[in-house]
Amino acid sequence: MDKIDILGVLVDHVTMEEAVGRVKGFLEEEKSHVIFTPNSEIIMAAYQDASFCHVLNSADMVIADGIGVVYASRILGAPLPERVAGFDLSSQLIKEAGEGAYSLYFFGGKPGVAEQAVEKLKVQYPHLRVAGCSDGYFDEEKEKKIIAEIKDAKPDILFVCLGAPKQEKWIATHREEVGARVLLGVGGSLDVWAGVTERAPESYQKAGLEWLYRLQKQPSRFFRMLALPKFGLTVLFKGKRVKKG
Repeated sequence: MDKIDILGVLVDHVTMEEAVGRVKGFLEEEKSHVIFTPNSEIIMAAYQDASFCHVLNSADMVIADGIGVVYASRILGAPLPERVAGFDLSSQLIKEAGEGAYSLYFFGGKPGVAEQAVEKLKVQYPHLRVAGCSDGYFDEEKEKKIIAEIKDAKPDILFVCLGAPKQEKWIATHREEVGARVLLGVGGSLDVWAGVTERAPESYQKAGLEWLYRLQKQPSRFFRMLALPKFGLTVLFKGKRVKKG
């Protein structure tokens, strides 16, 4: 499939429907598959860190989580068909798994958040098969126990919600060890599923202004948001074009 090179990160040219279809295909195979969901901020970090860029490009599918990534593809003359947010893809996969077709493991968040998310999702999908869950606070010893638990649980899909770049590096290191067929790095999705954090209203989503909603809710994010104009200017002056593969 076509990919577009955005500051060195190879983003798949897929719609949401195509992304879900590819994941279903991955689930039919007896090996691990990785999906990363970078936004502008993450791609900018990868542009400044070659090792992190290599990690992102090791994935089986990289989707445009942020609207800024879609805008960048337009600047580069190879427009992505749409934004494919990690939260939306993950939620669609949970819906697909709602009748027990796939087993899921939730990893990340503060203590108790994963359990709260599972509880709420099971109300929505009573037949959801949850192989297990664990919070994202761990030392080396606890990490070994988490890995062993995931390996024993044999989930079809592992949602890793540790935040970037920690989740991507963790997945790249342990993808074969844990044995899940599909591993997704989806940041703060657990907080939304648990009801701890509200997602931006649909009007903000459609307008590509989720970043503004988050900034209004968390003004402390202001300095992080400065990466967005920097990203746009860097793409404009140093961006590359389409790659095949």
